[in-house]
Amino acid sequence: QVQLVESGGGLVQAGGSLRLSCLASGRSFSTWRMGWFRQTPGKEREFVARIDWSATSTAYAESVKGRFTISRDNAKNTVYLQMSSLKPEDTAVYYCAVASGGIWSWGQGTQVTVSS
Repeated sequence: QVQLVESGGGLVQAGGSLRLSCLASGRSFSTWRMGWFRQTPGKEREFVARIDWSATSTAYAESVKGRFTISRDNAKNTVYLQMSSLKPEDTAVYYCAVASGGIWSWGQGTQVTVSS
């Protein structure tokens, strides 16, 4: 059972930056595809970014391209989401995720609030 623990959320002004971290348990971290999703009340959870096991392939939602960067440190079992030029519409609970058998599993989430 993989456990994911997110950190780094908080309150930031529009235009500011935050870096989210996700520490994963498990010895096979370096073989997993990892991702970030987000959700606001009353809405479906949406994809934000993903990174493959070797960090050679990444993908982003159109809404965050050019502003967010996903990265990973396999030696630390950690995946990051660097968020810049934040907008009020980025306010959400952000979830770290791991893909297994084509199915995503999520952590508990961390709140990001962007004030205007």
